[in-house]
Amino acid sequence: MTSRRNFLLSSFAAGFIGPGRLARTQGAATTARSPRIRFAVIGVNHSHINGQVQTVTRGGGQLVSFYAKEPDLAAAFSKRFPEAKLARSDQEILDDPGIQLIVSASIPNERAPLGIRAMEHGKDFMVDKPAATTLEQLADLRRVQGKTNRIFSVLIGRHESKSINKAGELIRAGAIGKVVQTTALAPHKMNPETRPPWFFKREQYGGILCDLASHNLDAYLFLTSTTRAEVVASQVGNVHHPQYPELEDFGDVMLSGDGGAGYIRVDWFTPTGLSTFGDGRLTIIGTDGYIELRETVDISGRPGGDHLFLVDQKGPKYFDCADVRLPYAEQLVDDVLNRTTTVDAPARTFLAMQLALEAQNRARRFPSA
Repeated sequence: MTSRRNFLLSSFAAGFIGPGRLARTQGAATTARSPRIRFAVIGVNHSHINGQVQTVTRGGGQLVSFYAKEPDLAAAFSKRFPEAKLARSDQEILDDPGIQLIVSASIPNERAPLGIRAMEHGKDFMVDKPAATTLEQLADLRRVQGKTNRIFSVLIGRHESKSINKAGELIRAGAIGKVVQTTALAPHKMNPETRPPWFFKREQYGGILCDLASHNLDAYLFLTSTTRAEVVASQVGNVHHPQYPELEDFGDVMLSGDGGAGYIRVDWFTPTGLSTFGDGRLTIIGTDGYIELRETVDISGRPGGDHLFLVDQKGPKYFDCADVRLPYAEQLVDDVLNRTTTVDAPARTFLAMQLALEAQNRARRFPSA
């Protein structure tokens, strides 16, 4: 327990974002310009909150206050972001008329209820994934967002992935014809000694498809332009960690939609010998070619991540995506100011969440470890 807590505390202090795609946030430095919006943080239980704060700040936001119910995590966050005032309660932030956006990386099953409270208080909301852990929570989110017309944005892997954004650009330019299927492989390192207790409790983290597959389900919708989809089959299991009976260390899901088919595999089996948190791969098959993304590492030796390979009728091509612009940060702040939906339409955000939850609920279970 102590080592897990110490890991989180050192992560906040050092600015470590966490073992996920948010670790590739575009630069820790913030731009030197006047703030465009004022925002606050409620809930700092995952170190992804560092990347979320940096993203909003990069888009023109000013962090003014935060609240965390855990004194040690609050102290670490305050050290990492000394400009933020520690509020006496989350209600103090919700009642502050000068706060336009609330950002959260609380325990997963607490995120949807907080988002509902934020929207009902006239605030926009940006949250880490998974943004809901039950279909009942999702139904409440849809109802309140529709009633209030507030922004409910989930900061997902696509928003911080240069290679996925480049792939979307190529697909829309007709580079591989009509998309037929996306296949995503998303292995992760677990490092159980660094994880807080809620990570191993099914009710709190939501299950492996609800959690890890959220990234890939969103990418599937984005790359295929799918607006209607269903879960064809899914399965989950605890293959190798009997000491954590509520953990799921493997899961996969098959999808069918009006823009194409999809397959996603997620797991916690990346060996410690790999230099990154996981060797994420995404293949997009089209009628005239295919694209493969190596999002975190090119094991053949090219440095860094966001490698894109395209094969068409003329031959293979390699794209270095280092200079691809990520529009999410500025678009989110623009949406807050202009009451627009240039980042993501609510329908797609909620469809990605629905597919994750349906896949989780319907999953066939492997034999226990």
